[in-house]
Amino acid sequence: MAPPKRTRGLLACFNGRLIYACGIIALSQLNFGMDQAAFSNTQAMPFFKRQFGTFDEATGTYVLETVFLSLLNSIQFIGFVFGLVLGNLFSRRFGRRLAMFLMCFWALISGIILITSKTPTQAITGRTITYVYIGMELALVPVLQSELVPAEARGFVVGTYQSGLLFGSLIMSIICRGTSDIKGHASWRIPYGLFFVIPSILAVAVWWIPESPRWLLTRDRQEDALNSLRLLRQGAYTEDEIEHEFREMQNALNNTVKKGSFMDMWRGTNLKRTLITIGVNIFLQLTGQNFASKYGTIFIQSLNSVNPFVMSCINSALNIVAVFLTQFLSDKTGRVPLMIAGAVLQTASLMTMGGLGTVKNPSQSIRSAIVATVTLFGVGFSLGWAPLSHVVAAEIPTTGLRDLTYAVGAVFNIVIQWAVAFSIPYLIDSSHAGLGSKVGFIFGVTSFMATLFSWFCIPECGGKTLEEIDELFTRGVPIRKFRTIKVSVDAEASDGGDDLTKPGKGNVSQTTHTP
Repeated sequence: MAPPKRTRGLLACFNGRLIYACGIIALSQLNFGMDQAAFSNTQAMPFFKRQFGTFDEATGTYVLETVFLSLLNSIQFIGFVFGLVLGNLFSRRFGRRLAMFLMCFWALISGIILITSKTPTQAITGRTITYVYIGMELALVPVLQSELVPAEARGFVVGTYQSGLLFGSLIMSIICRGTSDIKGHASWRIPYGLFFVIPSILAVAVWWIPESPRWLLTRDRQEDALNSLRLLRQGAYTEDEIEHEFREMQNALNNTVKKGSFMDMWRGTNLKRTLITIGVNIFLQLTGQNFASKYGTIFIQSLNSVNPFVMSCINSALNIVAVFLTQFLSDKTGRVPLMIAGAVLQTASLMTMGGLGTVKNPSQSIRSAIVATVTLFGVGFSLGWAPLSHVVAAEIPTTGLRDLTYAVGAVFNIVIQWAVAFSIPYLIDSSHAGLGSKVGFIFGVTSFMATLFSWFCIPECGGKTLEEIDELFTRGVPIRKFRTIKVSVDAEASDGGDDLTKPGKGNVSQTTHTP
């Protein structure tokens, strides 16, 4: 008989080893945020423009060419795709920890190239190699987080993927605010030099993180999987609860695809799960986050309204508050309501930005209002889609296909992200499309589409174990009913008897509707 399911507070779900594991994994994401903030801010620094730009005789200043800006913020996605594929292959074959160790190697190489950059080509190459690290991280971090933590804390922990990014962005924004006053190339070299710090720490600390018990089960390492689960649960959960969770993992794996192939993602109920994962990744980028994260500082600078470096720090701080709020709420209110609320705020702020952009010769107050819409957009993005898209994409796929399905979704993420990042300079630059703030109309429409996708296409999986999610999809439960249907995986029915290292077949109890 299964032990009674106890209601736990967030902190009660963690023991010391799980806190350590979640902390180290989240630390890796700081580097992504530092990268985005470093390049967003240094692009607006005079000595960066002097090093990589051309002299404009009309203004008497150095400017960055549109082609360089476009390539600097888009071609690195070649490295992103390579890192994603590499991370997925190594993670599936050799485990999560070894793959995380390997990704640190790429970060150290890119750091050397960036701080010694003297030409635009070298800067672009350095950032492209940085994105090998980031691509591997995207393939690993949300998947590993979702596999290590209990269902009651999954939304909070996987949400650290975004809060880590924002915290890293805030740290780097503050650093760039300080170095921007340096009269020399150290103003932009110092931020790039800090890319060494986190990968160096992570390369050592990762070996004390327990390997994913679910990955170990896919490799038929039953005893190692049970020992790993005990390391992550002892002290917070009873032995009966640990054994019950282990049986659920075994039975769910036996009832679904154990070691899935690429084609398995497009068969049966896995097709729906794959399409949801892809859709989430597409709308994550179509809502215009690249506009704020990669071009926010230089766009605000072009408005001549407020100090762009100060505004970058303020935006990062507000976004962190919004993400932390979502992390604490997502396991209580669910993912879908927060994603809808965030998308609505994004839509409103972007449409307002577009409307203000139609004013000819805007006054100081209108330019300040446009800056405010960028801030509101960031808050809306951080309240919903920024943290929760990774949660949804990591928890929807079945165990045997999780890393592969997540990686395929991430490829769509990268392709859309590249297309948007490459297009934005041409959309806003006066010598090309010249839309400026009116670009808000384009992303406002896509944000509204994301609102509809959240309501009709994303199942509510908050509070459910990964094995319960498997069962809901296997039974063909309609997406809109996921929230109101409760399933229980009978982990006691097995051929393994008392030997937990022998996989059982398992049965599933009758589904019941909750009020």
